[in-house]
Amino acid sequence: MPVPFITVEGPIGVGKTSLTKVIAEQNQFQLLKEIVDENPFLNKFYEDIEEWSFQTEMFFLCNRYKQLSDIQKKFISNREPVVADYHIFKNLIFAKRTLPEAEYAKYEAIYRILTADMPKPNIIIYLHASLDTLMKRIKLRGREFEKMITPEYMEQLAADYHAFIEVFEQAHPEIPVLRFNGDEIDFVQNEADLQLILRKVDETLQQRSLSI
Repeated sequence: MPVPFITVEGPIGVGKTSLTKVIAEQNQFQLLKEIVDENPFLNKFYEDIEEWSFQTEMFFLCNRYKQLSDIQKKFISNREPVVADYHIFKNLIFAKRTLPEAEYAKYEAIYRILTADMPKPNIIIYLHASLDTLMKRIKLRGREFEKMITPEYMEQLAADYHAFIEVFEQAHPEIPVLRFNGDEIDFVQNEADLQLILRKVDETLQQRSLSI
């Protein structure tokens, strides 16, 4: 039976980290959180995306590669379940949107090499929401660098996520993707909504264990 490795994904502000923490606590899983604030290029990126996109994306890629290598050695190889608030495929979503075609080709080649033997999740939770909901949540959490995010950028990012998930599901039918609409479900303020998600995760974990 594969060791549970769950990733929670979706656009900025949709609630990935909040849900990941609850799943980790509920199931006694190891928690993997992406490093965002430590990226030294992030403020410059939102000021001038064209100028700083390659440096920003390479920093994220190297950091996430190191994180995944560490959880493989410390936890998954020792059969300790993990839940993460990102899937490394998000690097391709952001890079494809921000990098020129020639730079993206180089970036993708590096990505393929680094991720070839990385641990792959066996359940993905995809959170999505309308532009209004995403912008309100970004404003509410008050990160300084996120104040520069425009509605136009967020709208395109949400569309990119949706398109990528559609392709991912077709390419990886063996990996369940659980979708939850943040406009209809508020797992932070509504306990019933949270329990609905947790039950669905538990059911999926049980189904996967029975199918092995």
